[in-house]
Amino acid sequence: MTGLLELKQKIKNFYGQYEVYLLPCLKFALALIYFLWINTTLGFMEKLNSPFVILVLALICSILPSNAIVYLGFLLIAGHCYGVGIEVAGFALVLILFLMILFLRFSAKNNLILAFTPLGFAAGIPTVIPMGGGLLSSPLACIPAGCGAVFYFFVEYVSEQAKVLQNADTEMTEKIKMLADGLMKNQEMWITVVAFVAVTLLVNLIRTRAIDYAWRIAIVAGGVLYIFLMLAGSLFLNTDTSLLGVIISSVAAIAVGIVLEFFVYGGDYTRTERLEYEDDEYYYYVKAVPKLTVATSERNIKKINAEPITEEPAPRQPADYVAPMYADDRIIPQEKEEDNPSPAEGPVVHEIDFEKKLEESLKDL
Repeated sequence: MTGLLELKQKIKNFYGQYEVYLLPCLKFALALIYFLWINTTLGFMEKLNSPFVILVLALICSILPSNAIVYLGFLLIAGHCYGVGIEVAGFALVLILFLMILFLRFSAKNNLILAFTPLGFAAGIPTVIPMGGGLLSSPLACIPAGCGAVFYFFVEYVSEQAKVLQNADTEMTEKIKMLADGLMKNQEMWITVVAFVAVTLLVNLIRTRAIDYAWRIAIVAGGVLYIFLMLAGSLFLNTDTSLLGVIISSVAAIAVGIVLEFFVYGGDYTRTERLEYEDDEYYYYVKAVPKLTVATSERNIKKINAEPITEEPAPRQPADYVAPMYADDRIIPQEKEEDNPSPAEGPVVHEIDFEKKLEESLKDL
């Protein structure tokens, strides 16, 4: 666990240090993969199938806001639909304008999810889209998730019915009716849209609650709800839904959700604290959940070049004399004070005759 925490901290530090360079690269990669999917699925206009065009569009998206990926993707889809027929292109433009005016204009900050949705279907794990939207974004993430499912099924339907739609003998009204029925009567699409919206709202609702392990409960609940809705829809509406595919997608979404919880949230519920305080107007009840953190050790290796050691001469000891005097080319050391006692010290005590002193003092009396 400590190793994972250190890896998380290193990734955060690395991204924070090089965010200016990493963010355009990530947008470029997402745009490139999204545009390649559109060309691979449709690919009816030869001019748009050029790799040079895709690279230029991806480079433009790398320096523009993230929503530019969605809008350029719309134009790319409309261009390929024009390669099928002008009726198909007109229907695609009407569908795009309808969804943008009624839905996407309310979720401008979350519309990038629409570009991830077809990629999730292409990878076989569509449940990751509503799961990630509910964990990382607001409840409005359900709008681009549902719209992305609509665009995915529309592109797939155009790809499957391209030969019929390109037939010159088919009238314009019949083509438009075919496209409208392909969307309105597609029961699998509507079940998927309902499941995406419901899972996104449920995951976001539980994730924002002040309960322990809210993220994990939301992840598991979202995966179970997706399985239930898809199976219930397939039973009541008689749609061909793969049970194994739905289960695998939900399990993968739960695994991705746990990874997102670790790297994005990472709360340590074992050290949860509940605080209460008040001021003049309110009472405050606060629940504090500390994050799982670990101090990363930074190792700095310094290379020291060894140098040969030179022996220094021993310091000279001071002489026993203090101030030498030079006379007749001879050094005469100064005598020490203890050798010649000062006369001020007076007579020694044991040389005084006390008896004689006493007799003299009696005679004087």
